Amino acid sequence: MKQRSSNFFIWLILFSDLVLRVTGNAEVDALTALRLSLSDPNNVCQSWDKTFDTPCLWSHVTCNSESSVTHVDLQSANLSGTLVPQLGQLSKLQYLKLHSNNITGEIPEELGGLRELVSLDLYENNIRGPIPSSLGNLMKLRFLYVLIPFFFSLQLWNAATLFTVLEPILD
Repeated sequence: MKQRSSNFFIWLILFSDLVLRVTGNAEVDALTALRLSLSDPNNVCQSWDKTFDTPCLWSHVTCNSESSVTHVDLQSANLSGTLVPQLGQLSKLQYLKLHSNNITGEIPEELGGLRELVSLDLYENNIRGPIPSSLGNLMKLRFLYVLIPFFFSLQLWNAATLFTVLEPILD
């Protein structure tokens, strides 16, 4: 009986390891998707290896004590490309600093799911389109820096203010 339970335990560990390898890490997947969507001529994301179990060892990424991504800082990195919806999987992200690059396209609606986000820095890029209404869900958001095609930059103190200020402009 003892041998049987030992075998079961070993199989359980092997199966769990296999499941973790197949499912991967959502944060690794999200940041890998971002890297693949960007041109990185200076190789600032060179350390972003998708075979790592965690992105916490990657440059320009900071994690908390629970190994969850809290900061992504790619400011002034000469990046071009688009933002990806997978960024919405970074559930503990507090700071996303992507300003002073050449990022184009729209802000993904999925960023509105980043409940811990405090600062979103997207100015000095070529972001176009509407600011997603889902950003109104970000109750911890204190700083939104984004250049609006109306020739001004916004620094807003919370998501409620964002939509109060922008509603007349966007209508």
